[in-house]
Amino acid sequence: MTKTAVGWGGSAGSGRARVSRKMQLLPLICATYFMVSGGPYGLEDIIGKAGYGRAMALLLLVPLFWSLPTSLMIGELATAIPMEGGFYQWVRRAMGPFWGFQEAWLSLAASVFDMAIYPTTFVLYLSHVAPWLTTGYRGWGLKLAIVAISAAWNLRGAASVGIGSVRMMMISLSPFVVLIGLAVWRGMHEGFLPAAAGAPETVDLSGALLVALWNYMGWDNASTIAQEVEDPQRNYPRAMLWSTLAVMCVYTLPLAAVWAMGIAAERFSTGAWVDAAALLGGGGLALAVVLAGSLDGLGTFNALTLSLTRLPYAMALDGLAPRLLARRLANGVPWASVLVCGLGWALALGFTFERLISIDLVLYGASLVLEFVALIVLRVREPELNRPFRVPGGMAGAVLVGVGPTVLIGFALWAARGEVVGVLPALVFAALVGGAGPLAYGLMRIGKARAAV
Repeated sequence: MTKTAVGWGGSAGSGRARVSRKMQLLPLICATYFMVSGGPYGLEDIIGKAGYGRAMALLLLVPLFWSLPTSLMIGELATAIPMEGGFYQWVRRAMGPFWGFQEAWLSLAASVFDMAIYPTTFVLYLSHVAPWLTTGYRGWGLKLAIVAISAAWNLRGAASVGIGSVRMMMISLSPFVVLIGLAVWRGMHEGFLPAAAGAPETVDLSGALLVALWNYMGWDNASTIAQEVEDPQRNYPRAMLWSTLAVMCVYTLPLAAVWAMGIAAERFSTGAWVDAAALLGGGGLALAVVLAGSLDGLGTFNALTLSLTRLPYAMALDGLAPRLLARRLANGVPWASVLVCGLGWALALGFTFERLISIDLVLYGASLVLEFVALIVLRVREPELNRPFRVPGGMAGAVLVGVGPTVLIGFALWAARGEVVGVLPALVFAALVGGAGPLAYGLMRIGKARAAV
């Protein structure tokens, strides 16, 4: 990987070029993979809630109505506006600073709940083989360690995170390669004994769909580091394509393997890959799945830290966040934003897995809708904007591409109606968090006006 000059620009700083190592295609694919997926970890609830047949159908159909349209939208906007801050910049350019601020606010608010999922999942996995390490203060210490390690790693720069993502992806998937190989070998020698394809006794198809949507969301996260990517106009569409194919294979192949081996769907809940590995390969493979799960949680948290910390940085450059957040190291890393975001994510570590997904989907869904609106608005306002990649079908295609994700977001809102956070329904809680965005924008504008006097 060669060193190239990166123009950081903006109102905060000298605007002179800094030397930094840019992320190339393979690290971008692997970082996107972790931002979206990170592996089969988390799929167990889909199997346990819906059964093998319905779970496989969800994992094959959801990308068609959720991931593909989102990837097409990102492909156009990321290549047309390859700026640091990604989707925040798209919405701001299309609809002005108020809506740009709301886009960033919703995304950062969703991240508070999304980022808490990965340390939580790691502890759940580890509890299957070493419960004494995950109880009480030890579990909290492990979660906080993931936050701290990711913050320190990100201070080394985007290229370091990208290279680490390549290595962690290879290591974290290796136990599942063994698991699939064992399933095929046993099937060839002992015969395949597939489990029943129907749902378990207690069916929760809505819950399974919510988990599937969560496992396929986050494609836009890679857009926020555009200035740290080599040749973004060429590499973003390619990264979207290859990471989509990788995620689908990583989800469906292990599911097919345990299905073919006859493991009952009722046995699957968060962390059950450890039990499946023990049945197929013994304690050694189970331990490998746990260790790979720890790397998976770290890799996902690490990649998302890279992405999400660029939002406060870009907002600070535009005067929509405290100037402190625009401070960066010599390698271009916005260190203040990394530390502030890490602190915010650490504060949400006490939420349960299910509540995290519900709140995350509601807030993330609202921000995603704004991105699809920005796609249409920019087609109208800036028809001559250079778009190296375009959503096919003209204006009709730009409109239709957002229908599937919007319908699924609406379903997520309906499905989350029964969740409760404290004494409040989850939807009310999420609405209050999202509704605080205009208030925060107003306070920021007032503060900026007073500072200018």
